[in-house]
Amino acid sequence: MNGVTIGQAAAFVGVTIGQAAAFVGVTVKTVRHYHKLGLVKEPERDGSGYRRYGSAELLRLVQARTLAAAGVPLAEIGSLLDAGPAPFAAALADVERRLTERIEELITRRDTLRRLADGDRALLPDRAVALLERLSGLGFSADEVAAAREGWVLARALVPEGFDDYLTHVEHALDDTRFVALIKRGAEAAAWEPDDPRIAELATAIADHFLANPAQLRIVTGLQARTETAARYELIALHGEERGSAAARGVTLVEAKLRAAGIHIPGPGAR
Repeated sequence: MNGVTIGQAAAFVGVTIGQAAAFVGVTVKTVRHYHKLGLVKEPERDGSGYRRYGSAELLRLVQARTLAAAGVPLAEIGSLLDAGPAPFAAALADVERRLTERIEELITRRDTLRRLADGDRALLPDRAVALLERLSGLGFSADEVAAAREGWVLARALVPEGFDDYLTHVEHALDDTRFVALIKRGAEAAAWEPDDPRIAELATAIADHFLANPAQLRIVTGLQARTETAARYELIALHGEERGSAAARGVTLVEAKLRAAGIHIPGPGAR
């Protein structure tokens, strides 16, 4: 056997399935699976009752293993191995295209995971994240910023077509110190008793401010979906507020005053 390669020896006497699997770098189970799929023809038994794998079978096993490792679906490997040079090259190009698409999809998923690790950026665009940071800079508490974040995530999901415009209105409104002061006061009101008379006073002040500043009023009126308007609006407007709470009562009073002024606000009180 001196000077005879493993491949040549296999051609002469053949090797067992275990040896074939070891030579090719797969398991015996994988070899049998290839046989079952018709990727590699199962050798006939020899006089001793053993199946012996020659060089042709080993070559076919190597080819199948290589294609499978490259990401070619097993269901396609048989036809690839049986194809001529031109169809083979075209099929490989198609497999490469699909692998590239898969890689891009995985990269997108990886980036999403990284954004999740970064908190806000997984569910909100950079503009919204910047606005949340701005709220923190304006003195809003971590809980208030978190409530805004959750409300915006809902708004983006429920009324995606209006979310960019909504962010624009918020950006401009935060330049108005009077608006910021009223919103901060509204956040403080969440801790009041629901029947506190200051809630009605604050609701009037907020409604009057919106009516005097139509551009800021769009923060309230802009998030109106084309379908199931009332349901979507209420899910956003009352997110995180318990029924009967001071905050919920404040929102209801502001909406009522705006409706009384002729502003369309979705919900049970809408005309």
